[in-house]
Amino acid sequence: MRRGLGLRLAVPAQESTNLSNWMTNSGTWREGDVLVSRDGLNVTQPGENNAQPAARPQRHHHEHQDRPHPEEGETTVSSLQDLESVQVLGRGSSGLVQKVQHNRTGRLFAVKEIQMNVQEQVRTQIMRELRILYKSYNRNVVQCFNAFHSNGVISIVLEYMDGGSLADVVRAVRRIPELYIAVITRQVLHGLWYLHKEVHIIHRDIKPSNLLVNLQGDVKISDFGVSVVLANSMGQCASFVGTCTYMSPERINGGTYGYDCDIWSLGLSLMECALGRFPYQPPGNELGWVNFFDLLHTIVEQPPPTLPEDQFSPEFCDFITACLRKNPKERPSAGELLSHPFLKKYEGQNVNISRLLQTSA
Repeated sequence: MRRGLGLRLAVPAQESTNLSNWMTNSGTWREGDVLVSRDGLNVTQPGENNAQPAARPQRHHHEHQDRPHPEEGETTVSSLQDLESVQVLGRGSSGLVQKVQHNRTGRLFAVKEIQMNVQEQVRTQIMRELRILYKSYNRNVVQCFNAFHSNGVISIVLEYMDGGSLADVVRAVRRIPELYIAVITRQVLHGLWYLHKEVHIIHRDIKPSNLLVNLQGDVKISDFGVSVVLANSMGQCASFVGTCTYMSPERINGGTYGYDCDIWSLGLSLMECALGRFPYQPPGNELGWVNFFDLLHTIVEQPPPTLPEDQFSPEFCDFITACLRKNPKERPSAGELLSHPFLKKYEGQNVNISRLLQTSA
């Protein structure tokens, strides 16, 4: 274990003309109301112009939550020097993700390290994610504990989810049993209900790899790099971002969309967990769709996929059908889906997804 995070990334020289709108003279990264420095993350209020870390917003609860947040009394991360690197979890072209340990408490975190010599659009996405994470405080949304800027690198300290993603679970067990999917679904809907109704966020990239799990049985929504904050609950978007194969038909068509596009993506994600393959992938074709544009055309023009009725309960089949209605106005909201018979069917059963994770270990 390496003492102190101290990661040294080779950051190419950056042109000041490209970064003038981002970095202040004090070395603080700024985009709109988001400030990141070596002292931490701050989202300023209108009219403020300071770069000092502010108190985190109060934790939000809503009527659908039925147990305390597991992170009450969480560890404060006030400096990168509080952290020791344990192992690298993943690498990308612009940085990496590490598992780290807090020196004083021993608690584990995930730190996303991003070189900021990237295109302005990418920097905008990074700052958007920080803004959303700073505002979000919900037991089914991955928590951000702080973010720092040092030597041209943004380090985002996130909650560590030791069970990986639902995509990892599917690879390990091939198919997730319906009972466990009900447990997963209820938690993801709690998170979506909060994002949609409390924070006014469309996630825009719900998929198995962005739904994380831990060994305590919690399921949490992650990765807000392509999310968008709506000015009000009636707002709609027309931008084309996210993972195309999980996009709703109206998004692929380039039309306006709202919160209901996340419901479509959730339906496809749950189908993938149940079937062990992407729902639009033809049975027997392990290579998937040969022509990407044929797939997008199929999503828009053909009827949505359905679950085999001889393999799954009528309630689960109906739930998926409700999520995958082509007309977005006909899709139920996250709050409405929490009362669906599929979730009622398994309500009160003593089932914890951590058992599934243990069998896949």
